Amino acid sequence: MQPKPIAELILKGFKRHFSLFRDSTSEASRYFNQADWQGFQQQSSERISFYDQRVNETLQLLRKELPDPGVRAGFWHEVKQLYSEFLLMHPQAELAETFYNSVFCRLFERKYFHNKNIFVETTLNRQQLPAPVASVYDSYFPVQNSLKQTLRQIIASFHFGPDFIQLDRDIRLLVRSFMAQSSHGQHPLHQIRFDILKGAFYRNKAAYIVGRAVTPQGQQPFIIPVLHQQACSTATSEGLYLDTLITEPQQMSVIFGFSRAYFMVDSQVPSALIQFLRELLPHKTLAELYASIGFHKQGKTEFYRELLQHLHHSSDQFVAAPGIRGLVMMVFTLPSFPYVFKVIRDEFPESKQISRAMVKTRYLQVKKHDRVGRMADTMEYSDVALPKDRFAPELLAELEQSIAGSLRFEDDLVVIKHLYIERRMIPLNLYLEQVDSTEKTRIMKDYGQALKDIIAANIFPGDMLLKNFGVTRHKRVIFYDYDEVQYLLDVNFRTLPKAESIDDALYNEVSVAPGDVFPEQITTYVTAQPELRELLQQHHPELMDASYWQQMQQRIRAGQFDDVFPYPDGMRFCMQYAEDYP
Repeated sequence: MQPKPIAELILKGFKRHFSLFRDSTSEASRYFNQADWQGFQQQSSERISFYDQRVNETLQLLRKELPDPGVRAGFWHEVKQLYSEFLLMHPQAELAETFYNSVFCRLFERKYFHNKNIFVETTLNRQQLPAPVASVYDSYFPVQNSLKQTLRQIIASFHFGPDFIQLDRDIRLLVRSFMAQSSHGQHPLHQIRFDILKGAFYRNKAAYIVGRAVTPQGQQPFIIPVLHQQACSTATSEGLYLDTLITEPQQMSVIFGFSRAYFMVDSQVPSALIQFLRELLPHKTLAELYASIGFHKQGKTEFYRELLQHLHHSSDQFVAAPGIRGLVMMVFTLPSFPYVFKVIRDEFPESKQISRAMVKTRYLQVKKHDRVGRMADTMEYSDVALPKDRFAPELLAELEQSIAGSLRFEDDLVVIKHLYIERRMIPLNLYLEQVDSTEKTRIMKDYGQALKDIIAANIFPGDMLLKNFGVTRHKRVIFYDYDEVQYLLDVNFRTLPKAESIDDALYNEVSVAPGDVFPEQITTYVTAQPELRELLQQHHPELMDASYWQQMQQRIRAGQFDDVFPYPDGMRFCMQYAEDYP
């Protein structure tokens, strides 16, 4: 077979993937308008598998056309060249490159993964992508004394289905908040322009309007969350309301953070959307931004390129990650690069009644689940080649001992068969050793809240030891060890039987069935430090009560989804301007 039909077949597979991806994404607005949170979460979860499904379909078709797809001299190089020509004016060119890579890499061995055959380096000049950034946003120009009308026009452009409960009030508070938070609010109205991304960003129970205010002095990025009903009002009216105005860069970064589910936002030209977001969030990498809007495979591509660039411009060595060694994962890091690399150990101790396949399943389970801002996203890779001379000798020796089944050497490369990559955080147990009593109190309070947020999303962490949680640069507690997670509904929470006599306490054993958990023992297992136990009991005593966990199970069974806001309660309009809420 000739190279051209092969290139066309792969591109056809990508077009099918992107079409189905957009169809799925477009359903988000319907779920939001109907307040169908269960349907939304299912759609969001299923969309994550679309990419691999389409790659597998394309491989099946390709194998029919090429029963023996062996790498013949120059053949696949020509396929890639033709494919590149098809992408010259393609609106999703960078995504199509990644799709091609995925197809090729599942056909052949790692030794063929070089730039002649695949897009290790992109062939695209990002400054010459076909669609201008302006195609993804609309601009609004308020004239004198019409700021409220302009904001009303912006809200109306999204065509939300339900009516707003009190839109006049919300816009009044929006203007007040904008004036208070931004120096741009001091400019005459004719000197302000609003650039608003055309698509709302849907996630969990919220829709987010994302944009910027532009004046002669610069730009002010902002996010406006739109919610259903009024969680902090006694009003019984149903409908929509504007919850707050977010302009603080750190808080915007948290909303687009790695511990949250992917947004569902429709865009015909993702590269243009990403370019706009980079201007609003300059500290976010391409990998982080692509992943945040659901293109997690493109995020992996961009991350790998970032890693290669960093290795080229740095000289430090990979070392074992700080903290207590994990029983299931061997974890290492590059000190100058803010990520950790996790490899499943060849053998587990008897206390870990799990298999390698089960570990993989649980990591995928978390990836497809609502992470509610409390569980780190992971990037999963196969056959990753890293320079051998960048590994500290003691780390290399430890890897050969603990993950030999996933490790091989090719010339001057270390090749790891399967690994996960996560954002590096300070292990919570180490963080608590470094801070004063005030910060210990705050962080243990946040640890307890992290547990509550996670279980509200129908996830039971399993091993809740402090070492399995980390502290981000924003000082938030995040869970990152998933080998024992399970759905909350699959756990049987019990109260410890009370001993009626000394003999009962000494000789009677509590009958424990698989899946039984006794919340009263949580503080005992979480930490041996009395000070930390007392803080957890003081701020979250319900976590030690089996009835609390049972009530959370009942809520989940009833289809009730708690509000988990990616910003502090104190930022909400109903908290800042309580007098405006009945």
